[in-house]
Amino acid sequence: MLSPVQAVSILVSASLLLAVIGLVRRRRLTEEYSFLWIVCALALLLLSIFRGALHAIARWLGIFYPPAVLLLLLILFVFVASLYFSVVISRQRQQLDRLVEDQAILEHDLQRLRQLTPDSVDNPPSPPPSPGARPSGS
Repeated sequence: MLSPVQAVSILVSASLLLAVIGLVRRRRLTEEYSFLWIVCALALLLLSIFRGALHAIARWLGIFYPPAVLLLLLILFVFVASLYFSVVISRQRQQLDRLVEDQAILEHDLQRLRQLTPDSVDNPPSPPPSPGARPSGS
């Protein structure tokens, strides 16, 4: 017989799994980031369904209320996900800083070129006529 806590745990875990799959299908979440979410949602779902494993883990950890293990795992997952996304954001920030520096260098080089040869940069020469073209004066 399902207890109310177990039923809620199964419902929340299944909802999380379905939400992640839905986000991936609508391309709102990339597969790279969805893997972490899917693994954790499946782990929570399995622990919610198989109460024996949950009770065994709770006994091993010395926790007297087994559903608290689910909460503990959820908190652990939030910490791991936060750390992972902080690493991703830091890497993207470094890439963004590098792109801004490169763009500033290119802009500076373009300004120097314009100062050195203002006519050729602002008014590029017309392309040479093609080999088979007739002169326009005949």
